[in-house]
Amino acid sequence: MKDREIDDVLNEAARVPHAVEPALLRRAAESMKASLRPVRPLPSTPVLTAGLVLICAAVALLGAAVAGFYGIEKMTVWERALIFSTLGVLAWAAATEFANGMIPGSRRRMSPGALLGMGSLLLVGVFAFLFRDYRVEQFFSVGIVCLATGLLYAVPAAFLSWLVLRRGFAANPVSTGLVAGTLAGLAGVGMLELHCPNFEAAHVLVWHVAVVPLSAAIGALVGRALRFRQGLR
Repeated sequence: MKDREIDDVLNEAARVPHAVEPALLRRAAESMKASLRPVRPLPSTPVLTAGLVLICAAVALLGAAVAGFYGIEKMTVWERALIFSTLGVLAWAAATEFANGMIPGSRRRMSPGALLGMGSLLLVGVFAFLFRDYRVEQFFSVGIVCLATGLLYAVPAAFLSWLVLRRGFAANPVSTGLVAGTLAGLAGVGMLELHCPNFEAAHVLVWHVAVVPLSAAIGALVGRALRFRQGLR
C-alpha cells in the first residue's frame, strides 16, 4: 500500500466514521508499521550548543587565517577580552535557541526577535564603548566589502550548523531560520573582528553589526521557503 493510499484511507475514516472496512485499516496500519525504523536520539542540548559554538568559532578562525589576523593584532588586551567574550555569550545563547528550535517540545528561553534585537544592541554598545575614532574614510567602498565578507562566512557556519541538527525538526521554520541566521551572523562578525583593522566607529557600528540582522533575515527567508515547500502556511 502506497503512502497516498494510506492518506486517503485515514482521511476517509476521519470524515465518515465506520465508513472504512476494518480489514483495510489493518492493512494501512501494518504498512505503516513495516516502514518504521528506530531513530537515534539527538545529543543533549548543551552538547549540541557546544558543537554549534565550536563550528562558528572554527569558521571565524579559518576565515581570519586565510585573510589575515590584522584586526586582533591591532586590538588591546581589553578590547580583545570584551569583544570576544561578548560574541561568545551571544553565540552560546543563539546556539541554545537554535538547538531548542530543532527539538519539538523544548523550552524556549527567548523569542527569536528578542535574541536578534538584544544581540545587535549589545554589539552596538560594546563597539561604541571601545571605538572612538569618528573619522569617516571610504565609508561605503570599504564597508560593503566587510559586510559581504561577513555574510560570506556566515554561509558555511549556517550550513555546518544545520548538518549538526539535520535529524531534528523545526516546528516553526521561520523563527528557527531567524535564530540560525543570527548564530551564523555572529560567526561572520567574529571573523571580521579577527581580520578587519579598520577601527573607525562608524565602520564597525554599521557594517560589522549589520552582518547579524541581515544574516538573520536571510535565515528567516530560507525558513519561510521551506515552510511553503512543506505545504504549510
